[in-house]
Amino acid sequence: MGSKRPAFTLVELLVVIAIIGIMVGLLLPAVQAAREAARRMSCSNNFKQIGLAVHNYHSSFKQLPQNGTGTTRSMAGNVTYDGNRLFLSWLVPITPFVEQQALWEKISNQSTEVTPGYTNPGTLTYNGIAMWPAMGPCPWTRQYAPWETEIPTYRCPSDPGYGLPAHGRTNYAASVGDAMDRVEYGGTSEWGYFNNDKANGRTNLDWMATRSRAACRGMFWNRRPSKFRDVLDGLANTVMAGEIATSLGAREVKADWVRNFASNDPYSPSNLQSNPSLCKTGPHIDPERPAFYSITASMYGSGSDQGRGYRWADYRLPYASFNTILPPNSPSCMLGNGDYSEGVFSAGSRHQGGAHILMGDGAVTFITDSIDAGDATLPPIERGSDAMPAWSGTQGSEPGAKSPYGLWGALGTRAARETIQGQFNQ
Repeated sequence: MGSKRPAFTLVELLVVIAIIGIMVGLLLPAVQAAREAARRMSCSNNFKQIGLAVHNYHSSFKQLPQNGTGTTRSMAGNVTYDGNRLFLSWLVPITPFVEQQALWEKISNQSTEVTPGYTNPGTLTYNGIAMWPAMGPCPWTRQYAPWETEIPTYRCPSDPGYGLPAHGRTNYAASVGDAMDRVEYGGTSEWGYFNNDKANGRTNLDWMATRSRAACRGMFWNRRPSKFRDVLDGLANTVMAGEIATSLGAREVKADWVRNFASNDPYSPSNLQSNPSLCKTGPHIDPERPAFYSITASMYGSGSDQGRGYRWADYRLPYASFNTILPPNSPSCMLGNGDYSEGVFSAGSRHQGGAHILMGDGAVTFITDSIDAGDATLPPIERGSDAMPAWSGTQGSEPGAKSPYGLWGALGTRAARETIQGQFNQ
């Protein structure tokens, strides 16, 4: 006589299913957290590779890769296609040092390659064939294939931004210091002269040299060569570059920027220049969702290619630069209506609570949103004159003064002699 085999009861089966469900519910968040931890580590490793590339570049050429480099404005022909007008970012010269030698060879030589779906409008010819010039056209030229290239080392895996309307994106931007005056173009025209006429200035103006020298206090001085010897505060105490979050077209405070800030009444250009804190609050911020700009804020239009981090090859503030004025993940504001003006642009990331920062010595550290950023209502450093607003040249904002923006501002200056006490990254 055979024995009967006991079976699970319905209650036991339901208990087992419930336990499995609870375990899955507990494990899934842990898996997601582990994935983000891995992405964050990869993001940091990319930044370390960039830092190593900058040091190798300096060893080879005895200077930092210039932010705002390339060829000067053309005398004739098509000024956009026949040269790049010194608009190339610091990320272009270091491509051979981040294992992008093939891309660098395309950029540094004449070529006929065109982005798929476009035709070559260049006017330069060689043996009757239209050619792109060596070092390429201006970095917003979508027909030029290298500028549309997505370089993995220049992207943080935590950032989901991809594809049009951007050109090749970057999540890593150069630090231009803690001031605004002339910082966006370093006081240097597209011809390479100290001149207020950005496009056509072909003479050196002493007053422009002193104005830009007073305010361009960061590791990078746009359109001017810099060396490690210029960093008198010490490489370990000076920010070289920072992480930025690229725009998803969602009006995010940490990943988008407000243009034509003067039109946001009651603000004016002089107010923002003297009081950067006005970028943090006001009608351009959605009061119900403070992580987003309001629907009335003046921003780029639908389909625009002027989003944050949208052009890895373009040195300007919206694309591959930032100030150490407001702490990471703060808003970004520009005075002018275009993408080539003074303003406050902040570091930021898709990580929780802060962003990665690359120091001058190559170390990568995570700076939190709560870092001491001083008093943003104080005016930034700049050279004073009778023609300037009342704050200019007053005590505390004169050339050489310590940064008014606390530890964050002090880390952004290369030679202001601020004392960094303790380990700021612990």
